[in-house]
Amino acid sequence: MKKIPQYYRLSKSESLFVREPLSRFKNLVFLCKVLYNFINAFREMHFIGPCVTVFGSARFGSETTHYNDAVKIGAKLAKLGFTVMTGGGPGIMEAANKGAYEAGGYSVGCNIVLTVEQKPNPYLHKWIYIPYFFVRKVILIKYSYAFVVMPGGIGTLDELFEALTLIQNKMINNFPIVIFDKKYHEELIHHIQLMSDNESISPEDMKLLFVTDSVDEVIAHIKKHAIKKFGLKRQPYKAKLWFGKKRTYR
Repeated sequence: MKKIPQYYRLSKSESLFVREPLSRFKNLVFLCKVLYNFINAFREMHFIGPCVTVFGSARFGSETTHYNDAVKIGAKLAKLGFTVMTGGGPGIMEAANKGAYEAGGYSVGCNIVLTVEQKPNPYLHKWIYIPYFFVRKVILIKYSYAFVVMPGGIGTLDELFEALTLIQNKMINNFPIVIFDKKYHEELIHHIQLMSDNESISPEDMKLLFVTDSVDEVIAHIKKHAIKKFGLKRQPYKAKLWFGKKRTYR
């Protein structure tokens, strides 16, 4: 496993940048590092799509139903011709990548650099390290034609509502968002319905979510609302030399 380069790690001043003013010079240095990370991510991920991003907790092990469901979903997405993208870590992320990897599909990860190092899972054909959550979220959304939200924690909810907000405000296309496991997400769906009932969101926004317990329904929904809607076609993997590096793309 390749070691995370030192320049990917956050300095103390960067970790404080949202809490207190920095000097103009430190702000400039921070902006340059953010720009570098965006450029590097765009370069590394340019040829990987189309993707489906699977969100979910890093804390569910292989003995759990959640993990096994994610493996099945990852495998079936790969067989549809999608690259399966995750946050690159353990748990649900590993499971979705594993399903795609073992099904002969393409599997990628956007690994966040944390104080407690999160290592890339072993089922990735490609991964990148990203030190900023906001950069990571852009990459997870940028290359995806659908999002599958598995059981998870605060980070998973953050990613779900990021995608919902962008679709709601027409900043990105109306890509399908699937929430998997009705029981686990029961209170979440109830609260979103409460927002609709109180008119803090439009009743039309409820249609942005598809909630199911069925792996087959996940795949059927994505077929209809991503593949057919956007005219996606499966293409063979090819290799292309780009800025001195061979890239695999579809």
